Amino acid sequence: MPPRLLLTSGEPAGIGPDLCVLLSRRPFPCGITVLGDPDLLESRARLLGVPIELRRVVSGDVVPPHEPGVLHVLPTRRQPGTAPGKLDPANAAYVLETIADGARACLAGHYDALVTAPVQKSVINEAGIAFTGHTEFIAGITGGSPVMMLAAEGFRVALATTHLPLAEVSRAITVERLTGVLGVLHEDLVRRFGFPRPRILVCGLNPHAGEGGHLGGEEITVIEPVLARLRQEGMDLTGPLPADTLFLPHNLDRADAVLAMYHDQGLPVLKYAGFSRAVNITLGLPIIRTSVDHGTALDRAGTGQIDTGSLEEAVRVAMEMATGRPTEPP
Repeated sequence: MPPRLLLTSGEPAGIGPDLCVLLSRRPFPCGITVLGDPDLLESRARLLGVPIELRRVVSGDVVPPHEPGVLHVLPTRRQPGTAPGKLDPANAAYVLETIADGARACLAGHYDALVTAPVQKSVINEAGIAFTGHTEFIAGITGGSPVMMLAAEGFRVALATTHLPLAEVSRAITVERLTGVLGVLHEDLVRRFGFPRPRILVCGLNPHAGEGGHLGGEEITVIEPVLARLRQEGMDLTGPLPADTLFLPHNLDRADAVLAMYHDQGLPVLKYAGFSRAVNITLGLPIIRTSVDHGTALDRAGTGQIDTGSLEEAVRVAMEMATGRPTEPP
């Protein structure tokens, strides 16, 4: 049986519904079910001028491999309604309910992987709901120890910390956190990606990896002791390395993944190398979850002037992780 993927439609004012509609034009060797408001998807298809046949399903229905012109939809409650590009805090509950329903459906075994379209964190928080991102929200439902990793152009970057203000990052780099993140990263590189002994490069936190303690002590007090202990347990870890030179090709050629200490240490490099083809992957969960590498692009919603490459790659990687077999890029 081909893998069964569940795709959330994202922020209704953004390009999430557009991505779902435009994805319907491409064939995929897997079943894809979109979770969202059918009326929203239908109206966005009309706006984009994309002919589409919506087929409503119930959770767990077996759908055939994705065929052009057809979109299988698992209906949610109607969202309050909004125009493309016009954020409305009233939509926050709808957006979060869609993600939660998708996570629970995968946790129940109805689907093999969850693929998520982008959401707007700011408007959810403006609605009075504390929300730091998909990663933390889904983990709150499924359990597990989430680790955020992006992949593009043959290399992978995981994060020791995710959506934190820069002023809080140093306090968050603890022995416990770093040990846990490296454990999850190593385990899922073996389990989900098939590397028998993953080679992981680890960034330092400070410039020049602390310059022997002259530019910060976290490398000496936290990072180096953790790496030394995990190497004794059998992990192939190199670091801490200065982040400004770690991402050179001769280093990446001998690595299966990089662990960055914070969001903007590792992700700008990856997105520069592969923006619109990168995939956001949540490791450490009991379900498979992938996503696009970009935001809601409010100014492009409803215009058709968008690139579906990242979503197509997120679907491909989800298939690969669900089956344990490599697939060709779309």
